[in-house]
Amino acid sequence: MSTAALVEFTGVVKQYQALRPLRLAQLSIAPGAIVSVQGLDALAAEVLVNLMTAAMRPDEGEVRLFGQPTGDIADYDAWLAMLDGLGLLSERAVLLEQCSVAQNLALPLTLTIDPIDPAVVPRVHALADEVGIPRAALETQVRAAGPDVVQRVRLGRAIALDPRLIVAEHPSASLPRPGVEAFARDLARVVTARQAALLAVSADREFIRALGGQALTLDPKNGMLSKPGLLARLGLG
Repeated sequence: MSTAALVEFTGVVKQYQALRPLRLAQLSIAPGAIVSVQGLDALAAEVLVNLMTAAMRPDEGEVRLFGQPTGDIADYDAWLAMLDGLGLLSERAVLLEQCSVAQNLALPLTLTIDPIDPAVVPRVHALADEVGIPRAALETQVRAAGPDVVQRVRLGRAIALDPRLIVAEHPSASLPRPGVEAFARDLARVVTARQAALLAVSADREFIRALGGQALTLDPKNGMLSKPGLLARLGLG
């Protein structure tokens, strides 16, 4: 397996609708790494993802995704090729609420979801099992499913096409507190089993502790990332 970074931010500054710009001095995600970053609200996390996917260009600095500078993208086909290998776990990812859990899991795999293409059904069941969705919930409409199931649908959609890097935007924000630790552990299990990498933006210390991996905190004034102190790691700070 290559050890080259999957995504790199170097000297990045981006003005957006906030009192200060997003600053990120240096962030590098290696293959197989699990990294969480505190210090970004929902809007800043969206800007971070948009910079990563070349939906935005930095005002300063450079972003590289899978080794390619996002500023070097020449056309639409090159942009799609660069995004191959990226999975996004975000509440911004649209789900079809009138459709079933199974149909939503099938969408990345087929356009035939009513009924689901029989050839895809085993893959849908495997995805559900992998992300912890009970088989009994598969025929439930997403709008009637609980928040834990809905977030696991988003996770299933994010991993369906075997990404090398999964990016999660505040993944525990909509979860009931009793389910946060279990979801974090399942997310880490899925990423590790797939030998993928994870970048999670979160302000939820319970989630971050359960997720494991490397925890970093962003100083918005200078864009520097640091590891939390001992009290924070113990859940006392």
